[in-house]
Amino acid sequence: MRLAQALEALLFVADSPATPEELARALGVPIFEVEEALEKLGGRLHHTSALQLVRIAGGYQLCTKPEFAEPVARFTQPQGSKLSRSLMEVLAVVAYKQPVTLAELEQVRGVDSGYGIRQLVDRRLVCEIGRRSTPGRPAEYGTTQQFLHAFNLQSLEDLPVVNFESPMLPQAVGTAEPPDQPSLLEAEDGQPSLA
Repeated sequence: MRLAQALEALLFVADSPATPEELARALGVPIFEVEEALEKLGGRLHHTSALQLVRIAGGYQLCTKPEFAEPVARFTQPQGSKLSRSLMEVLAVVAYKQPVTLAELEQVRGVDSGYGIRQLVDRRLVCEIGRRSTPGRPAEYGTTQQFLHAFNLQSLEDLPVVNFESPMLPQAVGTAEPPDQPSLLEAEDGQPSLA
């Protein structure tokens, strides 16, 4: 059996990234042989194929090379599955603060986030990863392997670094009032009124 070809076949049928351990177990060979064969397979695909071997979400997967994305999208016509701004906000808080409870999530966002969590659980981007040992034992949420896969991350360490202590919003928004917008002025009676 040619190991690199066997790996190619397994990765072709896999519906999620496969780890070297899973591949070694399926083929009955040591992990180091799988890793050597994966390197050979990646090199061969790089030079001779429209496919590439990518390391993602802690495993390996075959995918098309970026230069073929447009014709592949026209052919497969994928359904739109973009996340709304509010779902992205919930997902970002979970990704950076995990494990996080629903109450903590709502404290950060300042709004009810139950619907957002349910949507993200249904999309398998977020899952319950345990229970907090506090009164009521609330569920703790974290991101999934599907999250890493969807955002092309090898691990959570690949998330962009965010300084939560930095006052980014005032700098980004600025303090100047737009020129054509009404402003609140204090009238002579002390009550605010629109100019």
